[in-house]
Amino acid sequence: MNFPDLIQTVLIYALPVIFAITLHEAAHGYVAHRLGDNTAWMMGRVTLNPMPHIDPMGTIVIPAVLYVVTGGTFLFGYARPVPVNFGRLYHPKRDMIWVSLAGPAINFIQAFVWLLAFYLLNILGVTEAYFVKMALAGVVVNVSMFVFNLFPLPPLDGGRVLVGLLPWRQAVWLSKVEPYGMYIVLALVAFHALNDYWMGPLMKWTLFALSLLLSPLEFLLKP
Repeated sequence: MNFPDLIQTVLIYALPVIFAITLHEAAHGYVAHRLGDNTAWMMGRVTLNPMPHIDPMGTIVIPAVLYVVTGGTFLFGYARPVPVNFGRLYHPKRDMIWVSLAGPAINFIQAFVWLLAFYLLNILGVTEAYFVKMALAGVVVNVSMFVFNLFPLPPLDGGRVLVGLLPWRQAVWLSKVEPYGMYIVLALVAFHALNDYWMGPLMKWTLFALSLLLSPLEFLLKP
């Protein structure tokens, strides 16, 4: 990929990625605050300012290097995790589920909004490629984050949801996997298992669900 194409891609994806990461992390902190834990709130992490959520290495350097090296075929990155003291929640085991689901839920909502924006651009006859590509990028970025974070392995959100749902003995066993969780995920990525058996199928189903939600609008647009 040449330099102008790289700059164009960065400009298209920058806004969707910033919103996706910022709202995802802020949602975790906000729900935790509502359910009894003020840790993230007191540390200024319940904010729409993206700077407190950016991890220089995980949010900028690693994705940029991978994009250049792989030509955009493989991307991986992460934000600064929002600190949550689950022991301070009103009902720790149950409320852990809601705190964990908050991030993926906000990504699903953002994907819906970006797809709606894409439809509205078509309705208004806007053909400017930059805006159309940005709307589609917003859909892809947020659907990817939604599906990836729901993978049922700690420290990902899906893993913590599963810990909250399992009986105590099984929950304790699964929570012990958390320090090694990201290494396991990276191994699954390296062997294409995560994409083939999780990301690919669930992203298709999520896109189908979003299209279904917007089907009344599509029906109204038919001549």
